[in-house]
Amino acid sequence: MRVSFPAGRLTRALLMVALVSLGVCGVASVQAQQQRRPQQRTSRTGAASPRAKDAARHAQEAARVFGQIMRTPERAIPKELLEKAEAVAVFPGVLKAAFIVGGRKGQGVITRRTANGWSAPAFYNVGGGSVGLQVGGSKTDFVLLIMNEEGLKGLLEDKFEIGGEASIAAGPVGRTAGASTNATLDAGILTYSRSRGAFIGASLKGVAITPDNDLNESYYGKTASEVLSSGLRAPTLVRSFPLAVSRYSVRRK
Repeated sequence: MRVSFPAGRLTRALLMVALVSLGVCGVASVQAQQQRRPQQRTSRTGAASPRAKDAARHAQEAARVFGQIMRTPERAIPKELLEKAEAVAVFPGVLKAAFIVGGRKGQGVITRRTANGWSAPAFYNVGGGSVGLQVGGSKTDFVLLIMNEEGLKGLLEDKFEIGGEASIAAGPVGRTAGASTNATLDAGILTYSRSRGAFIGASLKGVAITPDNDLNESYYGKTASEVLSSGLRAPTLVRSFPLAVSRYSVRRK
């Protein structure tokens, strides 16, 4: 039996089918996007990812070391120098192991001064070697103030050797050191170390700083150079370090 529909009813029926189909496709598309977005957040800012936990740990350790040093004014970095610095690097617990051939190895973070305060911390490795009759091992905290654009330029490269690309000096410490810093102002980088409780200006010639771009790209989706060049604001998990630095240096770029 053949059933016929008026032309107007048939048109409306076909239109309703098309609209329903489009609605179903639209809902499916939105659901697919919502499913993808959490995966992107997990891989880049990743609250639950192991690499995000690594990022948070490095930032927190650097913040702890920097805060401990600055809370001892008699042996701290002079605030006058910190106010002039373009970037601050902290490498906590760098291990120096030596048996005939010695070397240093550690990880840390660097934050750069921007117009909006201190940037998100970029993750770096530090290493270097020495040869001599030596036996023993120790852990040392290192703090570096990058004082000018020349020093900062070196950090944005794939490998930066302290004393090679920019001039360095052992930084002065203590409340009264600010008046005697003229001799160090030409240095691109001022270096400090803390070992067994003693905090002093340190000579770090020959030590190489290299970006840990496996961690930078896992957490930020950017290289260390891109993080520092862009002045990226720090996500919550790693905000502890730039906040620690900002407590003692409020000047903006």
